[in-house]
Amino acid sequence: MADRRERTRRNFIFVPGLRPDRFPKALAVAPDMVTVDLEDAVLPRDKGKARELTLPLFAAHADDDAVEKVVRVNSPRSPDGLRDLLAIVELAVPPDGIMLPKVESAEEVRIVDQVLAAAARPVALHVIIESNAGLDAAQSIGAASPRLRSLLFGAVDMSAELGCALDFTSLHYPRSRVVHAAARSGLDAIDVPYLDLEDLDGLRRECELVRALGFTGKAAIHPTQLPVINEVFTPSSAEIAQARKIIEAFENAPDGLPVVDGKLVEEPVARRMRRVLAIAEAAGAA
Repeated sequence: MADRRERTRRNFIFVPGLRPDRFPKALAVAPDMVTVDLEDAVLPRDKGKARELTLPLFAAHADDDAVEKVVRVNSPRSPDGLRDLLAIVELAVPPDGIMLPKVESAEEVRIVDQVLAAAARPVALHVIIESNAGLDAAQSIGAASPRLRSLLFGAVDMSAELGCALDFTSLHYPRSRVVHAAARSGLDAIDVPYLDLEDLDGLRRECELVRALGFTGKAAIHPTQLPVINEVFTPSSAEIAQARKIIEAFENAPDGLPVVDGKLVEEPVARRMRRVLAIAEAAGAA
């Protein structure tokens, strides 16, 4: 499988499983990822219908490589989740990735990995951490499979479990745990959508807060949110220039410990600057 950093994942947008007509429209606005949702966007009685409508989409749009095409299945601990997985492995053209919701153990991820491996399907995995059990196991979940590309933070379910407010301050601790687990395994960390479509200033503030915390991207609920998300999570020209300056100084320092703008540069700093340039290059900003 390709390296897990082969794509930039600054954003993604959901398409309801019962609305296949929205899939090409979502692709057309050029997000980094489009995720067809078979879980929360579909009532229990309509799960089978959504599966039938959704899964042929990936063959129909197989030539569109610019956008990572993902399907959010139901929990792999549920009958509908198992049906989703079995249907996916039978596809001639599977999605680029599968998003697993409500994951609570590394074993869940390993089982899905084994099912995909047995069917020889090169499908990536994206895992949502949205429960106390999932948060407790986040480190082992993040290391459970080489197919993993990202950990996502599910704020709505998490706030319900914790009994706390659905805001940045109240959810600072679980967000930090997800970032920690993602960074430990070299994964992208993607934050929950900002739910107020009219408040783009609020969206920008929250994007800036979670980026400072270590998140590499944020989900969107509407295409109008994508420009703000992309702007915040794409390194600026000044950040790119500074990263190049630091890396050049680090690589050319005789003792490996250069001072740039009065600050000592060690390997962790250089590694972070390389990451800035990798994101910029993947986003076409370098």
